[in-house]
Amino acid sequence: MPVSDVDLTTDVIPEATDAVAPEAVLDLSPAEGRAPVARWYAVQVASSCEKKVKATLEQRAVTLGVDNRILEIEIPQTPAVKLKKDGSRTSTEEKVFPGYVLVRMVLDEDTMMAVRSTPNVINFVGAEDRRATGKARGHIKPRPLSRQEVDRIFKRAAEKKPVVKVDLTEGDQILVTAGPFKDFQGEVIEVSAERNKLKALLSIFGRETPVELEFAQISKQS
Repeated sequence: MPVSDVDLTTDVIPEATDAVAPEAVLDLSPAEGRAPVARWYAVQVASSCEKKVKATLEQRAVTLGVDNRILEIEIPQTPAVKLKKDGSRTSTEEKVFPGYVLVRMVLDEDTMMAVRSTPNVINFVGAEDRRATGKARGHIKPRPLSRQEVDRIFKRAAEKKPVVKVDLTEGDQILVTAGPFKDFQGEVIEVSAERNKLKALLSIFGRETPVELEFAQISKQS
């Protein structure tokens, strides 16, 4: 995926701050003789509404005549495997930054309004422009993502190793379905999704014994 001419150095979408970095200053009037530059911006949206916002904003951009300035709308995702209660697995996708969409756009009054007025959009990520009186909160100035931020985000999305999502937490009751402890029941005491394993307390010879098991060896008891 191409990366626009942008310049962030953390693994998380930044929170709005009071300080405005030089590159974050909003200038809606490009210098004479220079074409406006499309940059990536992070937009916070309502929980679980990322796909809805993407589809709606794509339609609105056309309707409002700004589709030549709102160029890309992305929800970075990485492959994931979900382990169900019965031990079966399904392939899915895990959002890299739940609650955010990334928009590559030329920032001006029309494109800002198109994004902000889209249903389920909360606001751009940026710096708060405080009012002169200091008594009321100001508007958020959208802050473009840096090239490092954009590269890191899309690199994570391109990772091939799937993330394992497990419907298990500490205290859940499980039944061992395979291996030397088959048919033993126990209680989960630790979940290691990155290793595809968990630890459970099994009653062996009348004693509670911690045993490490693979996800594929157990099923969750209701």
